[in-house]
Amino acid sequence: MSPQRIIGIVLLVIGAIVMIVGMNASHSAADQVTNTLTGHFTNTTAWYMIGGGAAALIGLLMVLFGVDGHKA
Repeated sequence: MSPQRIIGIVLLVIGAIVMIVGMNASHSAADQVTNTLTGHFTNTTAWYMIGGGAAALIGLLMVLFGVDGHKA
């Protein structure tokens, strides 16, 4: 397995965890009040979800389309 695919797996797992943390944070009392009053989640929650999703997507792409490190 190439180092690029290993890094992709790590990014995929970490991105999923961060996105789950953001989703859990969106259910907190403070975030619910902010969402009710402004129609938006707090900046921290939004960045957790955006960053986690981006990291997971990049990791998935690296796993699926990673270049094999072995040369013939």
